[in-house]
Amino acid sequence: MDFESREFWVEREDETVLPPVTLEGGAVVRAQDGARECGTVVPVILSGGCGSRLWPYSTEDTPKQFLSFTGAKSLFQMTLERVRDRNRFAAPVVVGNLRHASLCERELTGQDEGAQLLLEPCARNTAAAIAMAALAVRESHGDDALLLIMPSDHVIQDIACFHSAVATGEVAAREGRLVTFGIQPTAPETGFGYIEVGEDLPASAGVKKVLRFVEKPPLETAEKMVADGNHVWNAGIFLFRAGTFLDEVRIHAPEIAAAAELALARARRDGNRIVPDAAALGQAPSESVDYAVMEHSSLVSVVPMSPGWSDLGSWDALAELVAQPEPLGPITAVDCDDCYIRSDGLQVAALGVRDLIIVASGQRLLILPRGRSQEVKKLLSAMDTIAA
Repeated sequence: MDFESREFWVEREDETVLPPVTLEGGAVVRAQDGARECGTVVPVILSGGCGSRLWPYSTEDTPKQFLSFTGAKSLFQMTLERVRDRNRFAAPVVVGNLRHASLCERELTGQDEGAQLLLEPCARNTAAAIAMAALAVRESHGDDALLLIMPSDHVIQDIACFHSAVATGEVAAREGRLVTFGIQPTAPETGFGYIEVGEDLPASAGVKKVLRFVEKPPLETAEKMVADGNHVWNAGIFLFRAGTFLDEVRIHAPEIAAAAELALARARRDGNRIVPDAAALGQAPSESVDYAVMEHSSLVSVVPMSPGWSDLGSWDALAELVAQPEPLGPITAVDCDDCYIRSDGLQVAALGVRDLIIVASGQRLLILPRGRSQEVKKLLSAMDTIAA
């Protein structure tokens, strides 16, 4: 979640739901006959990111969600496995970049029969992506279907805890709340957004009011928020009715709503592939769902959870998550302490170094101090400048 440091106070006054947007030519996306399923929970897997902080392994051609970092399976496959119980979850909707269509299809198995691929011809951030997914779900399952929004590149170690949190949020989501899932913080991280948690919602134990969102605080502020016990990390995982979310997008981000509806109405469809119209989608402001909707809606609630979550947003995060009893690749390390060293082929030798991250992939080598891997984007920008 890459936002500038800002604070947003949640509006609490009553809001009026606007009527649906009328599309060019009168086109409207409606639920198919007989497809309305009030009990349906549809996983929506967001796979449009490129994971540049995990360069040189993660690249624009093969982003981190399609790679394996913590075992034999890719992060994408691990995400799919969390929601493969068809007694609880419908077949997923995968939102990804059109250039990665074959990679997305490769991750799907026979257990994912019925999955839809919503392939963006241009990236317009998560608000437009989720709006289009909500329209697709409304078309196939109706307004009352719940969307479980999940990034494709996160790690969740305690699946039972995650499923329990989803079950906790379901009642509130079916009653029209926009439920977000917050992670109980284990450290004063400055690379995450935070949510200030209020009291339980009436008749919804475990679902709490959201008092405010705080984006990427400085260290001193993060330390205070972790210490007070009233803040959780914003994990970017959500649960809400398709109809409720679309109503809120129309209220708080009408340009995104209109562009998403027109892009899907004009979409090219081929089997399980849906390719939105590029010209229409390109008119959507590029805004995150947090910034466009969640931080302004009076319907937002939060379910705190501790499922062993990591966004694997940096090499430091991976080094903390993965035990490394043996070198990962053709590595010789002598008298090295607290180093994370990984190679997929290049011979790496290290002697007498401390607190370093050393990562080699192909002919590319990254070396940096532990604790600074959030700055890899800065390094890539400098490389692009030199290349230009």
